[in-house]
This record gives sequence, C-alpha cells and structure tokens, in this order.
Amino acid sequence: MSTTAAGNGRRPLVAILSGAGISTDSGIPDYRGPNGVWRRDPEAQKLVTYEYYMADPEIRRRSWLMRRDGAARDARPNAAHTAVADLARAGTPVRVVTQNVDGLHQRAGLPERKVLELHGSSRTAVCTACPWRGPMAETLRRVADGEADPPCRECGGILKSATVMFGQPLDPEVLATAVAVAEAAEVFLAVGSSLQVQPAASLAGRAAAAGARLIVVNAEPTPYDHLAAEVVREPISEALPPLLAGL
Repeated sequence: MSTTAAGNGRRPLVAILSGAGISTDSGIPDYRGPNGVWRRDPEAQKLVTYEYYMADPEIRRRSWLMRRDGAARDARPNAAHTAVADLARAGTPVRVVTQNVDGLHQRAGLPERKVLELHGSSRTAVCTACPWRGPMAETLRRVADGEADPPCRECGGILKSATVMFGQPLDPEVLATAVAVAEAAEVFLAVGSSLQVQPAASLAGRAAAAGARLIVVNAEPTPYDHLAAEVVREPISEALPPLLAGL
C-alpha cells in the first residue's frame, strides 16, 4: 500500500487483469500455453476469426458445435475467482479487467459493474446484421434441435457470440475504462495471462509506469516480468487466495 493511501486511511485500488490461466482449474483450456488450443490445433483459430466465420457456413457450423460442446458451458468458478470476489466483499476496491469471456468472475459473486470484459461475453448471442441480442443458451438450444447455423429470427442475419473475434476491434469505451483503471491502481495483478495479446497486455506496463506495484501470477514467463515487484509461478487457484488475503 502506498504511504498516501495509508495516510488517508483508505484501501488501495486493486486492479486484476485475468487471462485464460485463471480458468483452467475450472476445466476451460487456455489458448497459448504449452498445451493450449491454438498450439494443438492451429486450424481451430479459424472458428473464432471474424473473416472466416462470416464467409464460411462450415466454419460457423463447427463454431456452433464448439460452443454447444465446450467446457465453458458447465464451468464453475474455482478458488481463484472466489478469492477475487471475497477481496471485494471484504471492502477492498477491486476492478477486474478480463480477457476471458466465460463470466466466471461474476458467477463467483463479483458484481457486474466491477468487471470489464475486454473480449466480450460468450453468455450472449448477437446478430451481425441487426441490433438483436439474447441469451446464448436459447441459441444453443436451437443448435441442439438441429439448426446447424441458426439465423437471426428477426432479420435472418448471421448470429455469433457476443465476443470479440480475431479481426474485430475491442470496444473503445471498455478499453478506455480499462486503461484508466490500470493507471489508477496502486496494486496491479496480471493473473493467468501470457501478456502477449495487445492492447490488453500493455495494461501491465501502464500500471507499472503509473507507480503501481505489479504482481505477475502465471505459469510461463511473460514480457512484463522484468517490471514486476513479484512473480509467482505456482498454480493460480492455490497461489491467488493467500496472495490476495495478504494485500
């Protein structure tokens, strides 16, 4: 905690950038790790690439099957997600900027307003041609009932998850808020992120440059380890609860 925060009798803002590694203990595979999805099957990246998705009905069919059968549907928060929610419940100002789309921070009890989803949400389906959006579960029921590539019932347009696919820009408002959070934080934890995907990865550098205590919790080295006051290589669901409890 900074001397200013301590002198004011207030708790410091704790910002947490969470990546795929925080959810692996919930059964959701990561993407860029040694056993990540993209390393095992580079072709799978096409299923979440906007250009391929919009142009190829077969890619969309496979993408819907991936959503229907994916581990994220039944995933539950693990001890790391719960520890973050507990920190907020204890009164510490917490903001989570997540690269994940699984909603597990919210399911663990962290209020929606404290979570910035940089890459959108897999819990919602959207139309690419009109403003329609609705619960992903409803569209997946259509897939289970035999619709291989379910069109929008409002306009017939192509549906997709409300996630930011490769080739799509991040929401500028969400990104601007994330930058503001990073630069205001007195403690910034990068948890389960390879810190290779920009602009999300740059948040760690922005936080450190603004004077935050940077803590990196990740199984593999990251490009920002040299800026960190502490680097933790232990399993995230084991390391994060005591780490947050000690802030």
